[in-house]
Amino acid sequence: MLFITNRFPTQSIKSRTNRKFDFDLKNNAPSNSVFFCRKNGDASYTEIGSLPFLAEIKASSYRQILLYVHGFSNLPDDVFSAAEEFQKLCDKAKKNEVLVIPLIWPCDGDLGVVQDYWDDQKAADQSAYSFARVLEKFISWRNSDKYNSEDDPCLKRINMLSHSMGNRVLRGALKAWDKYDLSRGVPMIFRNTFMIAADVVNESLHEGESGELICHASRNVVVYYASDDLALRASKAANLKNKIASRRLGHTGPEDIDKTPKNVYQVDCDDINTLYDTPKGHSYFRSGRKKGQPGVVFDHIFSCLLTGRVVPEDKAQRSTILKHPD
Repeated sequence: MLFITNRFPTQSIKSRTNRKFDFDLKNNAPSNSVFFCRKNGDASYTEIGSLPFLAEIKASSYRQILLYVHGFSNLPDDVFSAAEEFQKLCDKAKKNEVLVIPLIWPCDGDLGVVQDYWDDQKAADQSAYSFARVLEKFISWRNSDKYNSEDDPCLKRINMLSHSMGNRVLRGALKAWDKYDLSRGVPMIFRNTFMIAADVVNESLHEGESGELICHASRNVVVYYASDDLALRASKAANLKNKIASRRLGHTGPEDIDKTPKNVYQVDCDDINTLYDTPKGHSYFRSGRKKGQPGVVFDHIFSCLLTGRVVPEDKAQRSTILKHPD
């Protein structure tokens, strides 16, 4: 599995193609550098470098790419487990359609959700600058006549799936990219952006707010939420403790859908989130009741990936309610 990370390695911080790469799990500070790597079959890791990484994606038999930004309190093994589960579900749904590539940022390894929360939030904010560099590297490579001529362009569709606090990373990365590298706003780089159990304020996607660039960078933005998501309750408790009072996007969906750009859609997962992820109801976007069998959230995501379109049940509110078929 290919992956990108700004976690420090135990080896030198200096990138080197085809070297061994080991995560330094004792160091959860975000690196300014980003490392383009491969997870090998024996669970070892190899840094392959950005140009070979991008060339391998271009040559891949997969039609689309899904970048996966994980949530808080996730160590690399947790991220790979989730990404590999999602990859197997995609391959089962349609062979050679979607290649999952995790973006791994440094979470805290301490015990306890609330204790981790503020360290991870700071790491998420700082990681935004690193992943803005990834976006800039990709655009520069895609627009290069040397690597993507008119006769041999890169035709892969790029999608984004950000879970929990990973939405904070995504929001910050687009903001940093826009500020430091772009002169005319962010390009529409993503076909679909799936914001799942998003740990950002529920006004984030409103026009003029901090997450509006997510809408500019995406053809479709699909927000999946559940009011009884226990992990987000812990997030809310941590924010209230620090005198920040705001409902989370992953609990309520957008505060006012009419204040969001017209490419934002909301999906209510209240009836199935704890059924698929007992008891937290937070990671409900992969398997359903049985691991390895797709849940209705995965099916909704994959339908959007296949078609590039979102068809809401309620067109006026751009909303859908998902229910388990049982």
